[in-house]
Amino acid sequence: MIAPAAFLALALLILSVPIFLVFGIGSSLVATMELHQPFTTLLQVSFGAVTKHVLLSIPLFIFAGLVMLQAGVARRLVHLSITLVGHLPGGLGIAMVLAMGFFAAFCGSILAAITAVGSILMPIMVERGYTKRFVVVLAATAGLLEALIPPSNGAIIFSALTNVPVSKTFAAGILPGFVFMALLIVYVMWACRGMPRDPRSNWGQRGQAFIAAVPGLMTPLIILGGIYSGLLTPSESASVAAAWAIVVGFLVHRELTLRGLLAALKATAIMTTVIFSIIAMATFLSVILTFTRAPQSLVAFFIEFGATPLTFLVMVGVICLLLGTFLEVVPVIYLTIPVFIAIIDHLGIDIIHFYVVFSAFVGLGLLTPPVCVGVYTAAAVIDEAPDRAFRAVPAFVMVGLIYAALMIAFPIISTWLPSML
Repeated sequence: MIAPAAFLALALLILSVPIFLVFGIGSSLVATMELHQPFTTLLQVSFGAVTKHVLLSIPLFIFAGLVMLQAGVARRLVHLSITLVGHLPGGLGIAMVLAMGFFAAFCGSILAAITAVGSILMPIMVERGYTKRFVVVLAATAGLLEALIPPSNGAIIFSALTNVPVSKTFAAGILPGFVFMALLIVYVMWACRGMPRDPRSNWGQRGQAFIAAVPGLMTPLIILGGIYSGLLTPSESASVAAAWAIVVGFLVHRELTLRGLLAALKATAIMTTVIFSIIAMATFLSVILTFTRAPQSLVAFFIEFGATPLTFLVMVGVICLLLGTFLEVVPVIYLTIPVFIAIIDHLGIDIIHFYVVFSAFVGLGLLTPPVCVGVYTAAAVIDEAPDRAFRAVPAFVMVGLIYAALMIAFPIISTWLPSML
């Protein structure tokens, strides 16, 4: 029954059936017909997975980011970034990276960050002579910063699966996020060295741009300050951030309208439904893994194979790159983490180090065809054909692979901050 169910799931995936149904149909058939588990067991496991308290922060962080977008915060962050680095080679591209980093610090959605910053900066870059395909893939690649810089949905889901404190997974992504930003900036400066530069802004202009952006820049301080001071849980911190976003929109910038607030609520509901439907159905797989003892079998295989931490992390990278070509981030997490966790325990790999390496490779799935939702989202912003944008993907994938190699080679980058907590 397992083989037919796997073929059925593959067929559904090829037919573009929503991924939560692929998980649900394939796994439930195996669990009920092969393992003879009552369907009520699957429902109980699913309900337990989606009602974990830490997951409540996901819709709240998404909502905070979308309200900030409606409140004009993204536009002010973009302006601040341009005044800081617009005069450098590839200045607008560097501004894209910085603005994505700023926005990632309070938005829980990669696609929302790409849309928010990209809709403002991408048309300007195209007008200044940057090619559309370069701009599209740069926006999609810079969007990966959301997977690293807290608050990250990936970090929250990883913590929910592994019981690692969210404060540690959040902290683990900070230094790697800066490293990835630096690599992207270096590549943009080299690739765009012949592009026209903006005039250098004076310190008065930079000061005005900074003051205008202060309410948005305060949001990550509220989020991380509340968590690391011990005053707030991640969910409570997300609630405060959402409330602060509304205050900024209505009372500070005065650009948020009731229509904009309702649009943010609607978009949050849609994104949350997508994420939680995948979580609910993907947990069916955990029932199969428990009863078939697949993780224990894989541990025995790696013991016999004589695997080392290095060879295992490289293998994780290859698997994630392959899965990332046709699956999004959340399904890959639920498909692989339950198995990988048993192996890293045996090999003695630091779970925080593993999380950062895993995130690096899974994030590249946003760039690699045919799924590459990051590229499709960015391409839609400026009405560019995705197949044309694919030509610029290899260079940015190489940047991502260099970053992943650094994370494997230097675990202290990911483990130092969490070890201080």
